[in-house]
Amino acid sequence: MNFRELEVEIDKKNPFLHCKLERKQYADVLTGIVKSYPEGFVLAISNTWGTGKTTFVRMWERSLLNNNFQTVYFNAWENDFEDNPLIALMGELKKLTNESTKPKFQSALKKASELSKYILPTVAKAIAEKYVDTESISEMIKGVTEGMSAVFENEVNEYTNRKKTIADFKENLTEFISTTNNGKPIVFIIDELDRCRPNYSVSILEQIKHFFSVPNIVFVLAIDKVELGNAIRGVYGSDRINADEYLRRFIDIEYSIPEPEPDKYFEYLYSYFDFDDFFRNPERIKHGELQFDKRDFEDIGKLIFASSSVPIRKQQKILVLTRLSLRSFQLNQYVIPFIYLFLIFLKIVDNNFYEGLKSRRLSINELQEKLLNIFGRNLNDNNTRVLLILEGLLITHYNNHLNNNHLNRATGSFSKLYERDAETSDYKLLIDSVISPEKNNQLLDILKRAHNQRRGSLELSYLFRRIDLLENLEL
Repeated sequence: MNFRELEVEIDKKNPFLHCKLERKQYADVLTGIVKSYPEGFVLAISNTWGTGKTTFVRMWERSLLNNNFQTVYFNAWENDFEDNPLIALMGELKKLTNESTKPKFQSALKKASELSKYILPTVAKAIAEKYVDTESISEMIKGVTEGMSAVFENEVNEYTNRKKTIADFKENLTEFISTTNNGKPIVFIIDELDRCRPNYSVSILEQIKHFFSVPNIVFVLAIDKVELGNAIRGVYGSDRINADEYLRRFIDIEYSIPEPEPDKYFEYLYSYFDFDDFFRNPERIKHGELQFDKRDFEDIGKLIFASSSVPIRKQQKILVLTRLSLRSFQLNQYVIPFIYLFLIFLKIVDNNFYEGLKSRRLSINELQEKLLNIFGRNLNDNNTRVLLILEGLLITHYNNHLNNNHLNRATGSFSKLYERDAETSDYKLLIDSVISPEKNNQLLDILKRAHNQRRGSLELSYLFRRIDLLENLEL
């Protein structure tokens, strides 16, 4: 189990065999687009970090190979130590050569080496002008640059030669591809572009456009468009640059992998992080009160992810922290999954709410209102039951938290949640549900049931202590 990257095994014969997110259908759509436009284009697969872009494009790449496409996979982030992306891009294409195509590639490579003398001085000057504030140091670097230019000949004076070299390179590259692709376009996947050094990211885009816009290459950019836009603005030193307009110069088609159904994604993460190792451990489930913890954990997890619009990246972080912090529990100890997972969710998504509970600053009514603010817009018949349980358990254990504070005991400021009518001996609720006021009787039953269990006497500090053990953990 890897907490940094969700690694999924890619079966060579059936690449999407282990994909729990049913993403083969999207790969089939993209393959259809490639087949429809074999002359080449630039496709951007744009999703935020943590949505599984890398896994998806690796699975799709394997699927393309199985359908007799030539592919190249290039992780730009792992290779941004290069000053000139042209070296890396040509190095990746070299992997497609064989004895019969090697001469054509060598011709293209020779022209690429000639192109380098025009690229390096320009890059060096741009870096000097942008990043060096001291005029004398900037002039010194420019002097070195001029020395480089003297070796490769001055860029301005060789304008005509430069244009001819680019044209010759593209012609030679086209000839190489025509002997390599067996009638199908080469699919060149560039991953992690948004995580590179900003200058390197922009340089790759520029070189794809100016040097590699030749027939029968499909470039696939797996990117977080927002982050790449930030990099572009950083390179040009202005927040006023319209990054979307800039990227339209390079990208012909943009596609976003649809987010998985919340239930399916939660089930995938639950399995990936092996929560059953804890919740279904034989030593744990032999205790009657703990046998239903898995069910409760799944109920609250699916509710949180489906009803509160938690980004996928944060879903992963929530469950990583939950899985790690479960190590602080003995197999026979109470976890109270409904409350435990909800508190970790709050710590990551709404820390003010979390700290308000922890410090006992909130009243019961304020707690309920904050709970309604999180889930109120997504209330429906399917999730009301689980939300009522969450409301009831959270009120119960927070009230214990207030009750066990000596300041609150002294002032009597903690709340009674329900009481018994002296005349009828029936119990009556002293608060109203904010989740479903018409179901106050159900809330009363939840509160009574919680108080009749041994874990019903636990206060929230029992859980806060374990959660905060990981306070300094960065993921």
